[in-house]
Amino acid sequence: MSKTTQENKKKAQKEQQKVEVQNVEGQNPEIAEEQKAVDETTAETPAEVNTAEHKVKTAKIRGKKYQTAKKKIDVTKYYSLKEAVKLVKETSFSKFDGKIEAHITTIDVGNIGDITFPHLETASKKVVILNDTILSEIKDGKVNFDILIATPSTMPKLLPFARVLGPKGLMPNPKNGTLTDDPENAVKKLSAAKTIIKTEKKSPVVHIVVGKVSQPAEELIANIDELIKVVKSNKIKKLALCATMGPCVKVEVK
Repeated sequence: MSKTTQENKKKAQKEQQKVEVQNVEGQNPEIAEEQKAVDETTAETPAEVNTAEHKVKTAKIRGKKYQTAKKKIDVTKYYSLKEAVKLVKETSFSKFDGKIEAHITTIDVGNIGDITFPHLETASKKVVILNDTILSEIKDGKVNFDILIATPSTMPKLLPFARVLGPKGLMPNPKNGTLTDDPENAVKKLSAAKTIIKTEKKSPVVHIVVGKVSQPAEELIANIDELIKVVKSNKIKKLALCATMGPCVKVEVK
């Protein structure tokens, strides 16, 4: 290949490169527009766009009745127990007789203990004292009671039925107060329903019903006082009360 031919070929390549640069820089509008359209199409692919990030979480909007009730409460204030109970009763806006709940934040997670509220209607349990009639029913396979109380003197009569009563947890036992020398007093204690106080599985928070809106304030205060006593005030970080339909009221725990 002659020197002149080589120079001509190099000159042609330079001219071609010049044309391509001009097209990219917008010297050729049609080519530039096509390239722009391609760039816009490929720049944002479905893989690059996370639609979940664009979802807007809408805040929960409370009703007018709730908003009106909440205006009666200073959300920054911790009220005395007496004031809190009064406010919870006043701010309940349900048409039915709502329940009053206590929400407690404690320092521990798990079971806290049992409580027998002095003024709280719960499912009653049938408690009986062992006598000849009850013994005859047991012999016939009839168990019409929830708790059976016996004395040390009558306990031997139940031994033949240990296989029947034992698996059901009905065999009298001194540990749970069902085997005693004072059966009448045991009936009074065991007839009052006990409630287990426990936190959520992974959070030190307790939710428990302490009464009804229709109850006298004195009864509700007595129930909550008993709850604080069982949980122990030094283990309570926060305590709030609220009705089934109503805002929360913070309670000062002393």
